[in-house]
Amino acid sequence: MSRIVLPRRSLWLLAGMLAVWGCGGAGGEAAARRSITAADLAADIVILASDEYEGRAPSSKGEELTVAFLKNEFEKLGLAPGNGDSYFQKVPLVALTSDPGSGMIVWGAGSTTRLSSRTEYVAWTKRVTRRIELDRSGLVFVGYGIVAPELDWNDYAGLVVKGKTVIMLVNDPGYATQDETLFNGNAMTYYGRWTYKFAEAAQQGAEGALIIHETGAAGYPWEVVRNSWTGPQFDLIAADDNLSRCAVEGWVTEEVARDLFRTAGKDFDALKAQAATPAFEALPMGLGISLTLTNTIRRSVSLNVLGLLPGSQRPDEVLIYMAHWDHFGKDESLDGDQIYNGALDNATGIAGLLELAEAFTTLSKKPARSILFLAVTAEEQGLLGSRYYASQPVYPLASTVAALNLDGLNIYGPMRDVTIIGYGNSELDDYVAAAARKQGRVVRPDPSMEKGYFYRSDHFSFAQQGVPALFLDHGIDHKKHGAEWTRQQVDEYTAERYHKPADEFDPDWDLEGAVDDLELLFTVGYRLGNQSDFPTWREGNEFRAIRDAMMESAVGGTE
Repeated sequence: MSRIVLPRRSLWLLAGMLAVWGCGGAGGEAAARRSITAADLAADIVILASDEYEGRAPSSKGEELTVAFLKNEFEKLGLAPGNGDSYFQKVPLVALTSDPGSGMIVWGAGSTTRLSSRTEYVAWTKRVTRRIELDRSGLVFVGYGIVAPELDWNDYAGLVVKGKTVIMLVNDPGYATQDETLFNGNAMTYYGRWTYKFAEAAQQGAEGALIIHETGAAGYPWEVVRNSWTGPQFDLIAADDNLSRCAVEGWVTEEVARDLFRTAGKDFDALKAQAATPAFEALPMGLGISLTLTNTIRRSVSLNVLGLLPGSQRPDEVLIYMAHWDHFGKDESLDGDQIYNGALDNATGIAGLLELAEAFTTLSKKPARSILFLAVTAEEQGLLGSRYYASQPVYPLASTVAALNLDGLNIYGPMRDVTIIGYGNSELDDYVAAAARKQGRVVRPDPSMEKGYFYRSDHFSFAQQGVPALFLDHGIDHKKHGAEWTRQQVDEYTAERYHKPADEFDPDWDLEGAVDDLELLFTVGYRLGNQSDFPTWREGNEFRAIRDAMMESAVGGTE
């Protein structure tokens, strides 16, 4: 491979050092920002998204190449090992590959229907066991599958689902009704995410849990479900081997759901409308589900990669920049291209992480606080690498200033605006707004709040533990083409390339918009890295109490 980034980065570092030696004003914040270039970004993306890296699946040849590349880059930049004397944090994983056998059988109403895996349903188990079986497990429609006491909402009220399979709608009633007084209106809450729905079903004692896929409500087409939940399914190793999870988790297509409701003599649209009201009551369907999954089990250790720039004054206080290095690897059952190269998702984010690391290391005066550059594993499998770090932190969370996440950079060109995913959650919004003004840009909230992006990337693992977390997305008001053009580009990517082998590097990408966003993130991090204040969540945010208690406990522990 001819395009190697190390010489370019080494030249930048050498030039920076010569400038510092020759001129007392060099090596400052402005010069550091200028070290972020589209050419460097492209060079790293080409490497990480190459066929040689085989889609960067955890615990694969692709992982070996990726983590070696990242360690080498961190060393070349002069970053210290971020975990004691190591650049790695071991993340114990278990991978289950489920064979669906002859498929899912639906019994009842005088008929038997056999559904085809991948095209009509996708099912798996997180239980670490060789064989899982549902035997005519009674099917119960539980609306959106939500229990939210603070909203006086309980789809499981008066219901016993032990030994049964629940089937539920994706997203939440606010999205369905567009009623701003219901949940968060069009903006998805965590109650709308599949992670919550499967967890709540297990909490209720359900044997199986199925989500009905609808493209608008889910935020992605069926192909994303098929590609994401087939093949090896990774999870963190739990003490109970995940026996507390439902025996079977899965999705069915909207068409299959409509057929099931019709078979049961139910009106899907009428029940869907009822499910968006507080008066909804769960409904047994009079159908049973049979399914046998035979699992191949593989335990492994994957790696988070950590590079540290020690703080010059308060090194115990740490600001985290993060991105996930993994994607979906290879699928040898596919015809034609079998490699999920993950160029945008998330080779761009990792390339951006390296550019930020380079910018900070070119500073002649290092920030007062330490800066940790964290490349995490297994995001595509449920934020596993970030969840592991957040639960087993190398640096105390009470001393962690914030987590700034990069996941899919701007490939469309310069924008007049920048998007904050989860706008209004924390004081970090103010830091972004100030940095954006310096660029002549404005801040906007997520234009696709119904898709729940705040809950879909690694910053959320830190938010759940109370650490203020920031996730920026590119803006939509393109300086040359305008907003409608940008929306069309994003929609086309989601439909044609997201989580598909088609997500490959394109030399026609305009990465100058990514440079703008990285310079903005550098400005935010430079300010956070040098001040003494700790940003926090806004009043009323669900994570505020966790952070307040954490900080109070830390202060009490030092007295």
